[in-house]
Amino acid sequence: MASTGDTRRVAIVGATGNVGTSVMGALRQDPDVEITAMSRRQPPPLGTDVRWERTDICQDDLVGRFADVDTVVHLAWLFQPTHDPVTTWRNNALGSIRVFEAAAAAGVRSVVYASSIGAYSPGRGRQPVNESWPTHGYPTSAYSREKAYLERYLDAFERRHPDIRVVRMRMAFCFKPQSAEEQRRLFIGPFLPNRLARPELLSAFPLPAGLRFQAVHSEDVGEAYRLAVRSELSGAFNIAAEPLIDASVLGELLGARPVPVPPRLVRGALSAAWHLHLVPASPQLFDTFMRLPVMDTSRAQVELAWNPKRSSTTAIAEFLLGLRAATGHDTPPLQSPIPGGRLQELRTGVGERP
Repeated sequence: MASTGDTRRVAIVGATGNVGTSVMGALRQDPDVEITAMSRRQPPPLGTDVRWERTDICQDDLVGRFADVDTVVHLAWLFQPTHDPVTTWRNNALGSIRVFEAAAAAGVRSVVYASSIGAYSPGRGRQPVNESWPTHGYPTSAYSREKAYLERYLDAFERRHPDIRVVRMRMAFCFKPQSAEEQRRLFIGPFLPNRLARPELLSAFPLPAGLRFQAVHSEDVGEAYRLAVRSELSGAFNIAAEPLIDASVLGELLGARPVPVPPRLVRGALSAAWHLHLVPASPQLFDTFMRLPVMDTSRAQVELAWNPKRSSTTAIAEFLLGLRAATGHDTPPLQSPIPGGRLQELRTGVGERP
């Protein structure tokens, strides 16, 4: 299958979520890209420049959907239910394998896959690591295991299909105002009133001692994917913005004093809340979070010519504004509020079922 001229026909699998809407927004600005958007739930009309197909990666015919496609951008992922790792494994690991194998069977030339900083093995403090750092994840976390497993699968896939260009985007935490309500539902739960997302209300805030992490604005991530789609480069790219977020940076951002708390106490409280279905984020995910490496993004900057337009602190500040306003977006995953509101979140089980 070949494109007409320089036009690239791109299928975005998982086009309606936080990263998916940003990738689609970036690609829609490129006149040489034709987009097929795929998701499990039907979005509102996407415009005449986008063809949409309802798609479940676990059961639908993917080969037929990829038949006239040059590049598959695979973003689809279930973060919930954290209390049922078999369900997330079937969708995330086995569903992703169906995507990769269907792309090969359909003659797709490029696969751009949403890996994660969570695929990496624990880091070495604040010393940055490049894309050669081991990707064995952290074994207690379902999310990290799934991401690490797919890294190994893609290693074998590339050996079996040397003619297919494979790109792995290893992203830091991605934020934008429109994703704030979805991320609250996925990680914080229904018991945080949005009006409390106001830094000016704080004089001090507890923080796990030693915490540091990287963040990036989702729209900058979308541009990184556009560049990856348009390039002929392969391999992994670390995607994150500056500065590194730690206690001092958060304190300055929030205008409040961070109070360090032993991580074991934070984990214990989180574990109790998770087992009581009060929060959706599992203690195992916290284990991974506290051990993430700091990623060196030099390859993306030099070879992809990617430079984020927004700082990591801007991304977090915009997330807080979106959370306070319950901004949302018109696609099903980003909808705010969801049908039934927070009562529906409780009815379906916090962290139990999607």
